[in-house]
Amino acid sequence: MEIMWLRRLLTEIGFSPNRKSKLFCDNKAAISISENPVQHDKTKHVEVDRHFIKEKLEVGIIEFSFVRSEEQLTDILTKAVNPRSFKEILAKLNIGDTTAQLERECQEEHPNG
Repeated sequence: MEIMWLRRLLTEIGFSPNRKSKLFCDNKAAISISENPVQHDKTKHVEVDRHFIKEKLEVGIIEFSFVRSEEQLTDILTKAVNPRSFKEILAKLNIGDTTAQLERECQEEHPNG
């Protein structure tokens, strides 16, 4: 689980996380399975991962928070998104049009040419 790797990395460089890491998930069924202590036949194939996640939830290292798919910012890194969604996600991440920014910087550095 990448969040555990990131927490270890932060600890190694001197920034020990002192609160839960919030994981945003757009799948209510996955959240329910991770929080449910009862094993079902449908979850046998993910049982090891479920136990690992359940343990981290119980000790307070992570917490799940539901987010609608349309608001899942990480999709820009993992899925093909349409241009409109791409621009909306960039805006939410406070990332502007880098081409326009570079053009402005060049004009400021070289106003006559």
